[in-house]
Amino acid sequence: MSTQVSQRGKEYLETARTLLQTAKTMSDQVIADRLRALAEDYERRAEKATHADAAKALARSAARAEQERWATEQWA
Repeated sequence: MSTQVSQRGKEYLETARTLLQTAKTMSDQVIADRLRALAEDYERRAEKATHADAAKALARSAARAEQERWATEQWA
């Protein structure tokens, strides 16, 4: 199952993309390698953020469903 990237994840990915583009223009290989490593870190952050945001959304949905079930039972 594929998860849609959250807004926060998209922002991390945009930062990673910018870092990689900057790394390509660097003449200093040490700096370029550090930028690539930082970009990889931001890609991992994007994945974590997307999973965390999806879990939060699911928890909110479950809580809402539980509230609706409870309210329905009270009036039944």
